[in-house]
Amino acid sequence: MRAIDVSMPMFDGMPAFPGDPAFVATPVSRVGRGDPYDLSSLSFGSHAGTHLDPPSHFVPGGLSVDRLDLGALNGPCRVLDARAEGRTITAGTLGALPRGASRILLRTSNSARWARRFEFFEDFVGLGLDAAVRLARHGVRLVGIDALSIETDLTGRFPVHHELLERGVVILEGLLLDGVAPGRYELSCLPLPVKGGDGAPARAVLWSASRRATPTSDRVDRRPRP
Repeated sequence: MRAIDVSMPMFDGMPAFPGDPAFVATPVSRVGRGDPYDLSSLSFGSHAGTHLDPPSHFVPGGLSVDRLDLGALNGPCRVLDARAEGRTITAGTLGALPRGASRILLRTSNSARWARRFEFFEDFVGLGLDAAVRLARHGVRLVGIDALSIETDLTGRFPVHHELLERGVVILEGLLLDGVAPGRYELSCLPLPVKGGDGAPARAVLWSASRRATPTSDRVDRRPRP
């Protein structure tokens, strides 16, 4: 089995959704200046980089990130080619959903843009409400996307988040899927267990037995760097 790291690296100046706290790493002690060890203070938002949206992000009384069923986050998944015309993935864009698929990751044109230039772009591709309804009715437990938000709705009502989270569908945002071929994988996804957290950064890794899953064997080393 080959590991394909699809998580965003975290560093000072990394992309953040507008209005979210920036990631800041502050040195506390350094061997180079005479301290016995290196130690840093980290500051970042609960939805920084690759992260999970639990129901409590939008649903009062919903499950917080530390109470999520890890079985819903880990296991067989499908990566779908969801490159859409325009900014919205519609129900038609999804095509035929794989029978029994409970974890769906959507690779859009966002991933290729992240690979070219690692900074936030406002015209990212997101999920439409009709597609969210279809995924929820299909029995999907987790939906992932290569954008810092799955939502492109401009009304401020966040219909896609509500549709998914109110039905107990966890959202995984901020994936890097450039070069990852559509198909079957095993997903390992572990968020920070922030008690009562409305979200948390996560390390997301795809495991594949196929050498065609990604064009090179050094997928991790090809991730965007500061």
